[in-house]
Amino acid sequence: MAESITIARPYASAVFAIAQEKGDMQAWSELLTVLAQCAATPEVESILVSPAVSDEQAVNLLADITGELSTDARSFLLLLAENNRLLLLPEIAELYEELRADAEQMLTADVITARPLSDEQKSKIAAALKKRLGKEITLSESVDESLLGGAIIRAGDLVIDGSAVGKLNRLASAIS
Repeated sequence: MAESITIARPYASAVFAIAQEKGDMQAWSELLTVLAQCAATPEVESILVSPAVSDEQAVNLLADITGELSTDARSFLLLLAENNRLLLLPEIAELYEELRADAEQMLTADVITARPLSDEQKSKIAAALKKRLGKEITLSESVDESLLGGAIIRAGDLVIDGSAVGKLNRLASAIS
């Protein structure tokens, strides 16, 4: 996986530069999401890796699935096909989204709580993270009753463990 990400990074950076230059980051985001889903299906994957399928045929297949492709999109897919990198579309899409979020000063924060949060609590957490990190925050909420209480927040490299279990573990470590 790490090798795939390393190989996919320059392609994601290139397509991001094109999207940013043309001012259509959202359109590329949508296209890459669909292409990534296509490339990840076993049926399409088997066609894309088949030596009997030419690069042009592979790109035409993806174009048929996604609808009409722009000249830039077709050229990008042909480049991927020529370099046997079409199966990296999921990684390219993931890296593209990271680049886009960074450029748009956006960040998704994962919030794990023992009980569902109220709208007011969500707003307060998002506002505090925005103030601390300087980015627009989108919350991704999940519930884990084993936390007993409190919350764990993961936003980029920042991890805040305010769960009751986390506090008990820190207390146990301090005592021993």
